[in-house]
Amino acid sequence: MKLKLNSVRDWMLKLLAGAMVLACVSVGAVEAREVKDSVQVGDAVCTRCHDEGEAKPILSIGKTRHGTMADSKAGTCTSCHGDSPTHINKPSDVTERPKPTVNFGKKSTTPIADRNKACLSCHQGGVNMHWQSGPHAAADLECASCHRIHGAQDPVRERATQPEVCFSCHKEQRVLVNRQSHHPIKEGTVVCSDCHNVHGSAGPKMMNRDSVVQTCYTCHMEKRGPFIRTHQPVTEDCTICHNPHGSNVANLLKSRPPFLCQQCHEPGTHQGGVANLNPLNTATGNNTLARGCTNCHTQIHGTNNPVNAGNERTFRR
Repeated sequence: MKLKLNSVRDWMLKLLAGAMVLACVSVGAVEAREVKDSVQVGDAVCTRCHDEGEAKPILSIGKTRHGTMADSKAGTCTSCHGDSPTHINKPSDVTERPKPTVNFGKKSTTPIADRNKACLSCHQGGVNMHWQSGPHAAADLECASCHRIHGAQDPVRERATQPEVCFSCHKEQRVLVNRQSHHPIKEGTVVCSDCHNVHGSAGPKMMNRDSVVQTCYTCHMEKRGPFIRTHQPVTEDCTICHNPHGSNVANLLKSRPPFLCQQCHEPGTHQGGVANLNPLNTATGNNTLARGCTNCHTQIHGTNNPVNAGNERTFRR
């Protein structure tokens, strides 16, 4: 019986020793194995640690344009974050691994100008050529505060989620688009980038075109004309009469006629008469009681009717 126990013990010791040798060989093979690139050519120095087990979705950048190996201009991790030698190889005299040379986010230690420079080194020119002179750059806005670089979905580039990204700062516009008369932003038909170039523009208010009216004409072509008689505010600036983000007056008007019209049309004839609620005063009372100037002047943006001495046909059909 004792002999059998000794034999079993020896067999177990040999088995354990063999397992230890096999483990050492496996570890050596793993160490000797070259770490391959996961997303972009040359990113193995980062993806050997930052893998799919990360708290942040690092490797999901492979689902974006930045992570396609088919595009040699897409860059690598170090193209945006810098070489980061102390981050890759932590110095022995520090307890916490230093951050990359260029790091992003609310707790970033990198100046905003350097963070944006990482983006502008590739995204320069074209629709981004006016970034430096735009109000977002003047406000020290970081590109990553609007864009999600590593995520498979970038909310600001999706029409369904873009307005919420803008409304996180532009809270006044959030209130306006919820008013009675508004552009169909909530409905998903119109988004901010349809009118504005958030990266800067040569026009006012970061308009996509060189002026407000030219931007509005991209959708409202029927207001462009040419007309025989043109209403001057139409060719100057649509926002003289309209609040494009929303209003409690029909047709996005800043106030309803005749009060809106009388801001420009001074007293002298019926178009400048002081509005009142007296129905007996046919000159102004009828325009005030649930009516307005456009009750007669239906073609207020422009008309092809000729101008005559009596001015009866002005902006009418």
